[in-house]
Amino acid sequence: MHAPPAPVVTRGGGPRTVCLRYCAATAAVFLLLLALVAGRWGPLVVADRDVVVAFHSFGVRHPGWTRVNLVLTDRVWDPATLRALMAACILWLLWRRAGRQALWLAVCGILGWVLQQAVKAAVGRPRPHWPDPLDTAGYAAFPSGHAMTAAIACGALLWLFLLRHPRAGTPWRVIAWLLAAVSVAGVGLTRIYLGVHWPSDVVGGWLLGAAVLTGTAALCEPWRTPAPPLRGLDV
Repeated sequence: MHAPPAPVVTRGGGPRTVCLRYCAATAAVFLLLLALVAGRWGPLVVADRDVVVAFHSFGVRHPGWTRVNLVLTDRVWDPATLRALMAACILWLLWRRAGRQALWLAVCGILGWVLQQAVKAAVGRPRPHWPDPLDTAGYAAFPSGHAMTAAIACGALLWLFLLRHPRAGTPWRVIAWLLAAVSVAGVGLTRIYLGVHWPSDVVGGWLLGAAVLTGTAALCEPWRTPAPPLRGLDV
């Protein structure tokens, strides 16, 4: 049997302290971006418009790429798909009697959705409007729900993998990191490409998602109940 790993200790403090610092940092940057968006800061408005116009023009000229982005955003990386994946993971964690980790995942998902809807309603930012739209979407634009859900879901699942399999070999770790990074970045790019979000909406979703992820981790401390790694992952 594998002995459970020792608690992680960093030079800047324990994992809870580190999580609180990351939460404070990402939340502060998010609030700054929120203020710029709500105040319709000129340079940000111009930059947002220039980027979405360039992506939209490309999408109109390349319908094949547009279809790929539609499949990715509506099927693979859709918030409903990611939430279903989180729900399945919660059930598996409960079956494995990892209640603290299951609780963290549930709090992440619920709090993320509540904050997302609250900020959207408070800001009420219109989405880009096109005479020839590539895709349609409802609700307000800021922050991007797709980007925020991806940041929370992929970040939490990656974190859980690393917690539960601390001795996983380098190939498994590289694959896990790549899947999470490509998914989070890919979600944001598809939303901008399809012209349903401004770039700052996507960045705002990532920032708020990261703040929720680290803040709830500090609250629930999922690392306190590590499970031994599966033998098949020790490569």
